[in-house]
Amino acid sequence: MPLHHATLRQLKVFEAAARNLSFSRAADELHLTQPGVSMQVKELEDHAGLPLFERIGRTMHVTEAGRELLARTHEILRALKDGQDALDGLRGLDRGQLNLGVTSTAKYFAPQLLARFRRQHPALEFRLAVSNREAVIGQLAGNEVDLAIMGRPPEELPTVAESFAPHPFVIIAAPDHPLAGRRRIAVSRLAEETFLVREAGSGTRSAMQHFVDEHGIRIRVGMEMTSNETIKQAVMAGMGVSFLSRHTIGLELESRKLAMLDVHGLPVMRRWFVVHLAAKRLSPTAQAFRAFALRHGQDVLKKL
Repeated sequence: MPLHHATLRQLKVFEAAARNLSFSRAADELHLTQPGVSMQVKELEDHAGLPLFERIGRTMHVTEAGRELLARTHEILRALKDGQDALDGLRGLDRGQLNLGVTSTAKYFAPQLLARFRRQHPALEFRLAVSNREAVIGQLAGNEVDLAIMGRPPEELPTVAESFAPHPFVIIAAPDHPLAGRRRIAVSRLAEETFLVREAGSGTRSAMQHFVDEHGIRIRVGMEMTSNETIKQAVMAGMGVSFLSRHTIGLELESRKLAMLDVHGLPVMRRWFVVHLAAKRLSPTAQAFRAFALRHGQDVLKKL
C-alpha cells in the first residue's frame, strides 16, 4: 500500500517514537497503549514498504528509511502548525496558543513573564517546556516551540535572537565558607576550591569555562550536575563552590542560605535572548509575546 495512504495519526506516533527511541515513552506522551503505538508504526511501515526502526541489542534505532521519513514528517507537522497559527491570527489574540521553550536557568523568571503577559490576554493557551540548552535547541529545530528563552543563542541553527536583559553569573558558597564575606578575592584563589558544575553543553558551563580560560586558571571539578537546584543544595551542604546565574539564587541569598563571593572580575555579564527560527512565520500570539518580553523582560528580572 503506497505511502500516501498513511494517516496523520500514524505520522505523529512515528515522530514521537523516533524522538523518544522508545514505544513505551511515546505511548506515555501520546496517552496511548504501547501495543497501540506498535500497531500504528507497523501500519506505517507497511505503507512505506521498509522498516523504520531496528533493534541492536536492547537499544532501538531509526533506520535510514526511518530518518528519511522523519525529515518529511517534520516538514508536514511544521506546515500544519504554521497553518494553525495563521488561522489563529485571523481570529485575533482572543484565541491561540503559545509554545515556549526555556532553558533550565530561565525557569526562575519565565513563569513571572508569562503571568504578566497572560493578564493582558487571559484567553490564550500556553505551553511551557523547561529543558537543558541542547534540548531547547532541538525543540526549535523541530518546530516544537514557537519561541525560546536562553542565555546563548544556537550557532548551529539559522535563528533570530534578540536580547532583552542582562544575565549576570556569580560564584556562590555556603555562608560559613572561609571566603564568604571577604572583599576583592583574587581569581587565582579559586584554584584552591572544589567546584560543583553544570553539565557540558549547558550555557552556565560555557560561561564558567570562558571565565576561567580568560583568567588562565585551572579549577578542580568535584562533581557535575544537571540541575541548578541540586547544585545549590550541595553548596549549602559545604561540598564546594559553584558558578551559577545570579537569577537562580535570589531566595537563597535573601534567606542567607547561600553567600555570593566577591571575586575580582565578577559578575560575568551575559545576556538573555528571545529566539525563534529565522524561517518561521510567527503567529500573532508569538509576535505579541516576543514584543512583550523585549519590552518588559528586564523589569521582571530586576524584581528577582
